[in-house]
Parts: sequence; C-alpha cells; structure tokens
Amino acid sequence: MKKPLADRFRPQTLDEIVGQEHLLAEGKPLRKIIESGEIPNLIFYGPSGVGKTTLATYIANKTNKTLKKLNGTTASTADIKAVVAQLDTFSGLNGILLYLDEIQYFNKKQQQTLLEYIENGSITLIASTTENPYFSIYNAILSRSTVFEFKPVTSEAVLKAVYRAAKLLEQELNCVIDLPCECAERIAAGCGGDVRKAMNTLELSVLATDDVDSVKKISPDTVSQLVQKSAFRYDRDGDEHYDIISAYQKSMRGSDPDAALHYLARLLEADDLVSACRRLMICACEDVGLAYPQIIPIVKSCVDIAQAVGLPEARIPLADAVIMVCNAPKSNSAYEGINKAAADVKKGLTGNVPRQLQNMHYDGEDNQNKGQFYLYPHSYENHYVAQQYLPDNIKDRKYYIAGDNKNEQAFKAYWDSIKDKKS
Repeated sequence: MKKPLADRFRPQTLDEIVGQEHLLAEGKPLRKIIESGEIPNLIFYGPSGVGKTTLATYIANKTNKTLKKLNGTTASTADIKAVVAQLDTFSGLNGILLYLDEIQYFNKKQQQTLLEYIENGSITLIASTTENPYFSIYNAILSRSTVFEFKPVTSEAVLKAVYRAAKLLEQELNCVIDLPCECAERIAAGCGGDVRKAMNTLELSVLATDDVDSVKKISPDTVSQLVQKSAFRYDRDGDEHYDIISAYQKSMRGSDPDAALHYLARLLEADDLVSACRRLMICACEDVGLAYPQIIPIVKSCVDIAQAVGLPEARIPLADAVIMVCNAPKSNSAYEGINKAAADVKKGLTGNVPRQLQNMHYDGEDNQNKGQFYLYPHSYENHYVAQQYLPDNIKDRKYYIAGDNKNEQAFKAYWDSIKDKKS
C-alpha cells in the first residue's frame, strides 16, 4: 500500500520545511542545535500537520543513534521496555533516539518508565504533542527537555509545498499536472495551516481528474468539493477550542462586531452551538451588565430561538445578539462586586447576620433585649431607611462601585440624593 503523499514528500533539508521560521530560520536556536549534531531531549508542541513529525524524522536521520518510533495512542509499557532492552544490544551501542508521537496519551507510569534512561542519556527523547505540554506531560520529563512551540503554517508557505508536491506527483504518475493558481491557492487556504491536509487534498484532486493526452488539468470545482470544511481547525478538547471561545468573548467585550462574528462563525462551523450560546450569555451579564441590563433577557431570547430552530438558522438570532452585545455600553461593576464579595467569603470574612435581618420567630427567656428591630423600608419616605445589613466585622465593606455609564450613574444619583437626606 502506497504511503500518503505527505509521507512521500518529507523534506530532505531544513530549508525545504515550510513554515516555522521562528524556529528554523538561519540563526534561530533550534536550527543551531540541530546543526550542532548534539541533540538534547526535545518536545514539539503544536497543532497537527505543521511539521513536528517531519522535523523529528529529519533530526533522527542526521544522528548516528538508532531511531525508534512509538505512538502514545497505541504504545504500551511493554513497547517501552522493548525499546529499553535494545540498549544492551549492538544496535543500541550509540544510544537510541526515541520519537514519541502524541506523548500526551502516555500515562504517568509510562512516562516514568523512560525517566531513568532519559536522565543518563541512553535514550534521547523527541516527543510531539498537540496539547499544552505543561498540562499533559509529567513534570520530571519536562524538566529534562526543551519545549518548542510549532504554529499553523501560513497559506503562502503551504502554497510552496503544494507546487513542489505537484512536481513529485508528475514524476510518479508520468504525466503533466496542470494546476491553475486558483486551485493551488484554494488548496493552500483550505487546509487551515495543516500541510498534511493540503497534501491529501492535492493528491485526491489529481486522482479525481481524468488523464487527457498525459495531462491532468485540475478544475476549481474538483478542488472545492474536496476541500469542503478542511479550512477549519477545531478540537473541542484541545487548546484551539479554548482559544476560539476566548477570542469570541474578548471580541464582544472589546466592542469589535466583525471579529466577534468571525469567531461565532468558526464555532458554528464546528457545530459548537453550546459554547456559542453560553459565552454570549456570559458576556451579556459580565461585560455589558448594568450599563444596559435590558440586554440580558434579549440575549436569552435570542439564545432560546437559536436552540429551538437549530443550525444553520441558529446563526441569525445569534448574530443579532452578538452585534447587540458588541455595540452596547459596557460595565463590569456587578462582576467586580460579586468577585470581591466571594473573595471575602473564601477568606472567612463573614460573621453573624445582624439581628434585625434574622428570621426570628421568638426570643429565648435569657434574652434581655427582646425583639428583632427590623425597619421595613416601605414604611418610610422614598422606601428607604438607614440600617445595618452587613455583619459587624465587615459592616463598612464596599463591594459595588457604580460604573461610569449613564444608566448606573443615574441610579447612583437617585440613591445619593435620598441617602444624603437620611444621613
């Protein structure tokens, strides 16, 4: 069975690796380390299809160590022991370079099995992961390794790889591949920074095109059908998920409707209606809040409609609500207030509820000061009377500070005028 084009097309030099200029350009630390030939333990962190395996394979081919590969999704402790056992054989005389793909799937015990051999230098580890290594990899492994972050490859860089791969396919198929710029650019833009995905799309486009007089002319329609949703990179359990929903809420908070709609579209393209609705309601309460409190039931109504009609029509009420949140005045005074109050509670700053606020049914015979003494505000002018509500030890605490928006300032002015009369 023929290997995928992405594997057949592995770069043979560092300069052929597309993207990752921040790591592999001339003079960058990782490039210097590789060129020195003294390879330390490395962890490559980043999304799939951006060159982690390609670079690890290149490094392994440049070392005189014996290369062993394991995948965290399928390898067992027995597989690790089999690698370690080769240290005592002729093939392991110069040490072993272990490429461990998807290390985040190794449990703590499996990672600990490697520790002794990594520490004494018998095994050089190059591990790759699509998840944040500081959360998913055992600290002892991290402390003995250097982490390098890989980034999605730009469409301009992917485009170079697409044209080079097309030349390889011409040689393999012994025909001319007519790849119009429009098609190449669509493949490059449609992979979401994943070179492997671009290679797969290119190969499928060639296979789906008839050979006419030893020429395969790729059509835009063929490419469009094969790209489909591939431009979108999303993993509900990974960093990309949290990055997108974070950007979605921060764009609404920052009053940028264009960016907010972009991230909403990405969430909905991934069918993640739950996150889109949840963050929208949170933003209405946290970031608009008391500057325009009427927005909260409006947003809730839009969310209810979206959930009732489902996708794709759900995008319409959600877009209405997102734009409204972006354009609304902002205030986080309630958010700040509850955070301050919660912080005091967590510190144990509570105290007894003042007697006048307690749910008193009767006084014991030993109580010399019988009665609750609660003052009912509605019995007083302007429905207000001064009395203590907070416990004694925090009676002067201020949690809520009115925002500088028109709505809260109007309320503040109203109550200041009433409370000043009573003071």
